[in-house]
Amino acid sequence: MIPAGGGYTLTSVDRRFFLQVAAAAPLFAVPVDDPAYRVVTPFKPLAQPGMPGPYPGQVVRVLSEQSIDSDTAAVNGEVVKQMLASGMQALTGDARPEDAWARFISPKDVVGIKVNCSGAPQIRSSPEVVQGIAENLIAVGVPAEQIYVYERFDNQLQSVGYAKFLPKGVKLYAAEASRTSILAYDPKTYVETSFFGEDDTRSNLIRLVAETFTKIVNVPNLKEHQASGVTGCLKNVAYGNFSNVARSHNSEKTHTKTFIGTLAAVEPLRSRVVLNIMDGLRGVWHAGPFSELPQFRFYPKQLMFGTDPVAMDRTLIDIIEAKRKAEGAVSIFDRSMDHVGKDNRDPNTNHFIREPGHVEYAASLGLGVFDSDKIKLKVIQL
Repeated sequence: MIPAGGGYTLTSVDRRFFLQVAAAAPLFAVPVDDPAYRVVTPFKPLAQPGMPGPYPGQVVRVLSEQSIDSDTAAVNGEVVKQMLASGMQALTGDARPEDAWARFISPKDVVGIKVNCSGAPQIRSSPEVVQGIAENLIAVGVPAEQIYVYERFDNQLQSVGYAKFLPKGVKLYAAEASRTSILAYDPKTYVETSFFGEDDTRSNLIRLVAETFTKIVNVPNLKEHQASGVTGCLKNVAYGNFSNVARSHNSEKTHTKTFIGTLAAVEPLRSRVVLNIMDGLRGVWHAGPFSELPQFRFYPKQLMFGTDPVAMDRTLIDIIEAKRKAEGAVSIFDRSMDHVGKDNRDPNTNHFIREPGHVEYAASLGLGVFDSDKIKLKVIQL
């Protein structure tokens, strides 16, 4: 594993950028209902950004009863490889999985595989899925040394044990060896806003995304989230690639609705996320994104594929809603303060007023298709 922080050192220019955060007064003196965002980036969008990409409004779901054992949570790696091949071929229409992958990735690319480890070790981007993705990248000519499996927090990344599964040469990378470390973030690409009058109003993009990666494969989990409603493609792209994001949900009424889409739309992130593969082998239907309460884990036994993160997250909402309804729990769209509380062992009690509306908001920024009538869902049963 390369060191967390990537071995970067701050130049004098970098220091001036970061010190401005501490020196500047907050953008707003008091909490605001509709935060104003200042997006700063030197990058321009590509002619066709990765999101929503070449397949807007299209989602492929591949299900296999043999993919994971619901009793032991053991994953069948060979079945996962079949699911990856079927999903990619169904998304692109290619007869061979290599041709499907080659539509997105070339041997010249430096590829980041953005995993989600916030629920680790129980709920995370499965090592078997990440292994299969890395092997497919190598099969289309990407050198293993040009592939990074990355996450923000080192302790979460290490708890999964990806190294045992990855092809030799593939790198593991964490932006923060210790929480709040800033060395691995780009001082010139950020979003600035004040939510609750906090001192630090800036969220910076991970340096590797700005300076090294040419393509990103996003591998979120299938999870409910107590603040944003769901943790899917959009949240893994946004909160997983920027610093200082938890401040958006410091009280019962959060600002996740607008913050997630705003971050996901920042260049070069928007252009470089070319593929989303959602790991739904396991899932969390309440008290997410972590998985401290095993009674709220379930096993959808599926993977989802697409270039449109909005359409995929709209499908995720439907899955979480159906599971909650089956369990007799209130909708994630419920906004009653009667259901806000600290004891989330009750599926009708939540720490925040959830904001699943962040998915529709992201659609308003051009990141994808939200209208379920316009989403083309293809389901494959292996």
